[in-house]
Amino acid sequence: MPLSPRAHTLLLTWIAMLAFAGNSLLCRLALATTRIDAASFTLLRLASGALVLALLVRGRDRVWPKSGSWAGAGALFVYAAAFSFAYRHLPTATGALCLFGAVQASMIGYGLWQGERLAARQWLGFGCALGGLLLLLLPGVSAPPLAGMLLMLLAGVAWGVYSLLGRRGGDPTQLTAGNFLRAVPLALLPMLLWPPAQLPAWDGVAYALASGALASGIGYAIWYTALRGLGAATAATVQLSVPLLAAVAGWLLLGEALDWRTGLAALAILGGIALVIAGRVGRV
Repeated sequence: MPLSPRAHTLLLTWIAMLAFAGNSLLCRLALATTRIDAASFTLLRLASGALVLALLVRGRDRVWPKSGSWAGAGALFVYAAAFSFAYRHLPTATGALCLFGAVQASMIGYGLWQGERLAARQWLGFGCALGGLLLLLLPGVSAPPLAGMLLMLLAGVAWGVYSLLGRRGGDPTQLTAGNFLRAVPLALLPMLLWPPAQLPAWDGVAYALASGALASGIGYAIWYTALRGLGAATAATVQLSVPLLAAVAGWLLLGEALDWRTGLAALAILGGIALVIAGRVGRV
């Protein structure tokens, strides 16, 4: 029995959310349990993602990707590299929460800089989200490593910049494929600066390829397809599930425990962003 258009969109949306959460899990799984370094993981992730996206575009449009920009590729590379190096130190849930909060905070901050006005409820939400990020950064016994947090904040800002650059128009799959292809040579830079002491283990390579080909390449393609049936507010709201999915995956597969700091920060960040999104919906 064929799915209705609404059910089809819903299925694609949740597959995409699982893929996005899977990126955090696969990266943490590779760096914490296998013999692979962050620079090799980044290169393999971007290269496999570029290959899959290029083949998808070729199969769909009968041409190789020509869109994208070096600015977009640069932002994508900074995100991917900072993401990998951050997950050498951070648990899956903390990393995903910090990344998501930084992405949304940077995009909301850009809107404010461009003159967007927020209602009182939205300012409250924005403040709560920033407070949640600060809570994660505060020193203490249960505080995650500061270096890892700062790297993940950088990854989130870079992804926010990448998302803003993508708003300039064009087919999103074409743009993403072109940016991934341009980002591959940039990913050689960390390999030159921090050459691996030994060849990566096969299981670490498998996790990196899965992150690039499946969770990134195919995941992004599925998400762009699902977006055709989603409103902007729904698309923004459903992404609130990504850090929670990552936290559950880290708990089930890596035995990572959630402490009070992470739980409270999650409530502040996700709840605050939800207030901002709800305020935007109310003005539509």
